[in-house]
Amino acid sequence: MEALLDLLNSYWTDEVVLRRLLVGLSAATIFILALGLSNLIMNMTSPVRRRMGLVHDDQPDKGRLKMFVNTAMGPVAGYVLPQKNDERDDMTQKLARAGFRSPQALQTFYMTKSLLAVTLPMLVLFGWRWFPDIEGSTLTYAMAASGIGLLGPNFILRKLIDRRVRSIRNGFPDALDLLVVCVESGLGLASAIQRVADELFVSHPELAFELSTVNAEIRAGMPREQALRNLADRTGLPDIKGLVGLLVQTMRFGTSVSDALRIYSDEFRDKRMQMAEEQAAKMGTKLVFPLIFCMFPVFFIVAIGPAVLAIMDWISGK
Repeated sequence: MEALLDLLNSYWTDEVVLRRLLVGLSAATIFILALGLSNLIMNMTSPVRRRMGLVHDDQPDKGRLKMFVNTAMGPVAGYVLPQKNDERDDMTQKLARAGFRSPQALQTFYMTKSLLAVTLPMLVLFGWRWFPDIEGSTLTYAMAASGIGLLGPNFILRKLIDRRVRSIRNGFPDALDLLVVCVESGLGLASAIQRVADELFVSHPELAFELSTVNAEIRAGMPREQALRNLADRTGLPDIKGLVGLLVQTMRFGTSVSDALRIYSDEFRDKRMQMAEEQAAKMGTKLVFPLIFCMFPVFFIVAIGPAVLAIMDWISGK
């Protein structure tokens, strides 16, 4: 409270008007908080919500608690979700690529951003009194904290997507080789995909989960072409998109799946070799900076240091 008074006092000279304004803002905040809590309590004690809980009574305690929290957050999260369908679809796809497939993932993500954008500035305002030596305006740091709360989840989500895509990319060569072996041994495409998913469950769980999802969609009645395209959309890897395009063309024209997979495996192996050669060619350029800033100074100190010390001793003795 004192920090807010000092902040407003720097912009307003009349102390009486300042206190009235602060009291009005406090009353409005309490009213909005009470209105939100009442809406939350009414939503949680709704008879429809109670009957839904009875219908899903066979779920475990963790599932019922998750449904309870998501139902309570639903009306509040609706105000912070993006209004454009394209933006919603794009964010849903990013969350899916990061591994968040829950139906409430989108509203939970935006709710987290909203809470951080409100909570971090409040922490800055109330914790400012314990750091009096910090220079600058409190409002500036509060706005910076709010910006961190809004942009921080996007940064973390992007890092999670990159890590998961990297993990899937590392396991894709092994999956492709196993898929070629399974198809050439006589298994169908769906059975081969499930067998590869079972084999990769320990070493590459993300890719195994994606392949199991494809097999589950095929068993549920979805066309194989659409299930494979969904795999390419969920992962976002160009290599998997190329494989999916090849399989779709093979199934459409009735050619041999094993021959197509064998050709793609050979091409992909050549592509991996070219990528490895490219990385090896860049290694010399990348080593220039560690050599200049880390190894060369130490080498000069060891090689020239004794001579420099001997010259300094000779000069000082002379």
